[in-house]
Amino acid sequence: MRPADLGPPRRWTAMGVVAAILLALLVAVTGTAPARAAGTAGAGYWHTSGRQILDANGNSVRIAGINWFGFETDNHVVHGLWSRDYKNMLDQIAATGYNTLRIPYSDDIFKSGTMPSGIDFSSGKNADLQGLNSLQVLDKLVDYSGQIGLKVILDRHRPDSSGQSALWYTSSVPESTWLANLKSMASRYANNPTVVGIDLHNEPHDPACWGCGDTTVDWRLAAERGGNAVLSVNPDMLIFVEGVQTYNGDSTWWGGNLEGAGTYPVQLDVAGRVVYSAHDYATSVSNQPWFSDPSFPSNMPGIWDKYWGYLFKNNIAPVWVGEFGTTLQSTTDQTWLKALVDYLRPTSQYGGDSFQWTFWCWNPDSGDTGGILKDDWQTVDTAKDGYLASVKAPGFGSGGGGGGGGGGTTDTTAPTAPTGLAVSGTTSSSVSLKWTASTDNVGVTGYDVYRGSTKVGSSTSTSYTDSGLTASTAYSYTVKAKDAAGNVSAASGAVTATTAASGGGGGTPGTGAVKVQYKNNDSAPTDNQIKPGLRVVNTGSSAVDLSKVTIRYYFTGDGGSSTFTASCDYAAVGCSNLTQKVVALSSPKSGADHYVEIGFTSGAGTLAAGASTGDIQSRINKGDWSNFSESDDYSYATNTAYADASKVTVYVDGALANGIEP
Repeated sequence: MRPADLGPPRRWTAMGVVAAILLALLVAVTGTAPARAAGTAGAGYWHTSGRQILDANGNSVRIAGINWFGFETDNHVVHGLWSRDYKNMLDQIAATGYNTLRIPYSDDIFKSGTMPSGIDFSSGKNADLQGLNSLQVLDKLVDYSGQIGLKVILDRHRPDSSGQSALWYTSSVPESTWLANLKSMASRYANNPTVVGIDLHNEPHDPACWGCGDTTVDWRLAAERGGNAVLSVNPDMLIFVEGVQTYNGDSTWWGGNLEGAGTYPVQLDVAGRVVYSAHDYATSVSNQPWFSDPSFPSNMPGIWDKYWGYLFKNNIAPVWVGEFGTTLQSTTDQTWLKALVDYLRPTSQYGGDSFQWTFWCWNPDSGDTGGILKDDWQTVDTAKDGYLASVKAPGFGSGGGGGGGGGGTTDTTAPTAPTGLAVSGTTSSSVSLKWTASTDNVGVTGYDVYRGSTKVGSSTSTSYTDSGLTASTAYSYTVKAKDAAGNVSAASGAVTATTAASGGGGGTPGTGAVKVQYKNNDSAPTDNQIKPGLRVVNTGSSAVDLSKVTIRYYFTGDGGSSTFTASCDYAAVGCSNLTQKVVALSSPKSGADHYVEIGFTSGAGTLAAGASTGDIQSRINKGDWSNFSESDDYSYATNTAYADASKVTVYVDGALANGIEP
């Protein structure tokens, strides 16, 4: 790792408390947690099917586990063995209801002579670890975990014990070493289904990219090389692939951004092996802007959907939240954890048809989060552990139901068809639509919009704007609703919209008139960056909610890479309060085949009548950093002081407010 009103902590039912006490007594008396019964979910090696992980018998399973770190540090072994016997520790992990162990390691443990430190051998503790090197100690942990029914995911956390690395390689640990050590680890546990998979690299972050095509920084391509290396010697393993930090200008936690995986999926030589992994944290790690959003915590599901949840909800692949944690000291952190646990889906209702997870962490010596254990390395923090009660799955989710997995009843009921589809606005190149929400027995997760028979986009709200259209042309639209189980409704009634004649624009915003002003921040129109300066001015008589405002700057890609990155160099409202993405026009225009769209988060607040947002300095580059030729770009101009810009468009609530689209 890195750097609703909150109610009381979740409490077990009386029956649950009795069961927990009996299980703890069994551990205390026998010294061993009971192995799981034959025939329950979790058997053998696992594989994926859509958004679910299935065991060797085809049962859906839920990873509901814990991180136990230390092998990645200069101790080269899990922490806490200076206090307790490792078997006693693993028994307690199983007895507390966790079913999977994520074990971070660094490549240092493959070096000859690497020995663990900080193990207490007194009074018979850890006796069978004495004299073993770090890899041999890992073998012991894996073997005993298998005996008591725990599964293990190995996490290549760092290239060496000195610290995190943004990329999967460093000058001292090249990619060839990373690949060789992944293969060595996979070979070591071939034919041992206790180890279900490998997390290829922990928390890739800037300059790591996703889908940019540069093999030196494209983590998606590296993950394919790493995953295929593992599968070449152990084709049964799951390959856990974390996200990056930034994609198309959107930044989040290290390893937490999987926005690009839908467009650029990880494709391996063995099907059914990819599980995407995200990390998410609270303010005890970093105070991200969404925590101070006035809509917190109701804003969080949308953020999780955007960065990684959509992969699960659209049945693309399983998603494993490999790390999430908090000290739980602040009310904000308590609210965040409750909201995230709710988002992960309760095991009792959904079984294995759920988000996978491993909490950070078991250790109390994590400075950012603390652990499930208190500082004595013995006592469970029942308040923190209690938050996780509804998503634990001691039987790997085999007892769940109602959500289409884990032995429950599959949801086969489609949502109702959307009604009231109507055209809410048109320009020369766009059509805005709105409709009445559908209903579903579990819940509607989104809508697909069709132009004729072609799907042109999706929305999680009841509105959508279709852009890049031809002027003075009629288009027919329908909308279908979908739910989390992949059921799709019948189509709505069709509606026809005709775009305006070329040269239109200047619509009326909902809460006040706005315009955009532009200046050129780059004196070299043929270099490898586009650097527009932009600001929004409220020309109306009432305040404008900036979260409803978007700006579009149009340009041509001019060959080279077809992927682009948009960055914020400076913004008077704060770069953290901006969103940026590059969009390809479905029908290229003169001087424009793409645009960068800049939006505002709720943290940007409102723009008073007559006020300006102040300077926004954007920067656009191609994935291969090849040159642009800006002089013929639609929005390009040479003025170096701010002036009104009719060829940079601005929208309020998706409707054109000012400017002329190409």
